Amino acid sequence: MPNSEGPVPFVPEIVFKQDRVIDAPRELVFKLFTEREHLAHWWGPKGFALTIEKFEPKPGGVFLYKMAVPNGFEMWGKWIIREIAPPERLVFVSSFSDPEGGDGCHPMAPDWPKQTLCIYTFESQGTKTKLALEAFPINASQTERKTFEDGFESMNGGYSGMFDNLDAYLKTLG
Repeated sequence: MPNSEGPVPFVPEIVFKQDRVIDAPRELVFKLFTEREHLAHWWGPKGFALTIEKFEPKPGGVFLYKMAVPNGFEMWGKWIIREIAPPERLVFVSSFSDPEGGDGCHPMAPDWPKQTLCIYTFESQGTKTKLALEAFPINASQTERKTFEDGFESMNGGYSGMFDNLDAYLKTLG
C-alpha cells in the first residue's frame, strides 16, 4: 500500500548508463531524436542502413525500423514512446521486432530482455548538450537481466558508435 507521500518509485536493479556531450544546442539535439527526417540519417550502429517504416512522435506512438548491413543481414526494432518532454526528456520502451511491429527477439542473443526502458535526458551546457541515457530491462526474467548486465561492454560500443553517427550527421547540417 502506498504511503502518504505517494507510491514508492520503481528503482531498477540493473541500469546501463552512457553520457555524451554533443556539440549542438539542446533544442536541436532533441529534434534529431524526435523528427523522422533526422533520425533516418544517424540512428543505429555504425555500418547499418536504417529504414523507417513507421514514426509517430507522441506518447503511445511507435517508431518501427529496419537496420541492415550490405551483406544482407537485417534486424527490426521498435520503440513505444511513453513520454516526450521537449527539449528535456524522451522515454520509450525499446524492443526487437518483426517487420509488422510484433514482438521479436534479439537475433544474436535469445536471452536478451524482450523490453528495455530507455530514458534520454538533454541538458544544456552553454552551446552544447549533455545527452544522458539510462536503460534497464523491464518485465525480464533473472536470466534476461543477467544477459543485459553482461552486455554492458557491447552496449557501450554500440551506443558510442551510434553517437559518433549523430556527431557526423550534425556536421552535415552546417
